[in-house]
Amino acid sequence: MTCAELELLLCDYLDGALEPERRRQVDQHLASCSLCAELARDAASAAAYLRQVPPVEPPPELVTRILFELGAADQQTGQRRGLRALLARFRDPVLQPRLAMGMAMTILSFSMLARFAGISIRQIQPADLSPVRLWEAVDDKVHRTWARAMKFYESLRLVYEVRSRLRELTAPEEEAAVPAGEPQALQNSPGAAPSQRSP
Repeated sequence: MTCAELELLLCDYLDGALEPERRRQVDQHLASCSLCAELARDAASAAAYLRQVPPVEPPPELVTRILFELGAADQQTGQRRGLRALLARFRDPVLQPRLAMGMAMTILSFSMLARFAGISIRQIQPADLSPVRLWEAVDDKVHRTWARAMKFYESLRLVYEVRSRLRELTAPEEEAAVPAGEPQALQNSPGAAPSQRSP
């Protein structure tokens, strides 16, 4: 057993809630590890101290206030009758924070999809919110973006290949034009730098 495993089992060990096999493993580890034994002693003394502390009694004002608030809530629900009760039955679940956040996230998601698909919010129609239409617009946008990226990549690659081919083709011609024994011809060539040309 490792020290990390013992830390996980320490509370159950002190409460006496471990199975006999696990308890035996914990006892063996505590006998062999001085740091864990010290941790177990400290935890046992803290638990013993907490057992001696008397339970805290809530102040009477707190209990009265809680009961009053619960009674006021019951009275408000009991007073709703007729049309108000009917409206409250449908309105209260809608105003729950979880549902409101879910609706807000749905609206945000649809607006992001519409913006990505190129649909203007001012021109939106109920038919534009069809999942099939949204999927087609997103799919079209993805394919167009992919095609543009591939076209750009291919054009870069084409330029690179054309330049490398031109270098390969012009290199043998330049080597043939300049014989090895004539450095003056290289210095007087029009492509040479001004400092390399002879006066």
